[in-house]
Amino acid sequence: MCFIFSLIPATIFTVIGYFVLFTSTKAEGTTQKFGWALAVWIFIIALFFPIMGAYVTLAGICPLEKMM
Repeated sequence: MCFIFSLIPATIFTVIGYFVLFTSTKAEGTTQKFGWALAVWIFIIALFFPIMGAYVTLAGICPLEKMM
């Protein structure tokens, strides 16, 4: 259950990452490199949400399951 709900913030961070990556392609020089690096970090953060959601679900410590 927590894994399914972890996909919502992962999707939001992925969309933000693509927006940053798209806008960085319009820039030049150092700003373009910084935008690309920032987009990579945003994608890494977005990847952690499903990983942690899967861990919480498989470990059985999901608070949503205890409430139901």
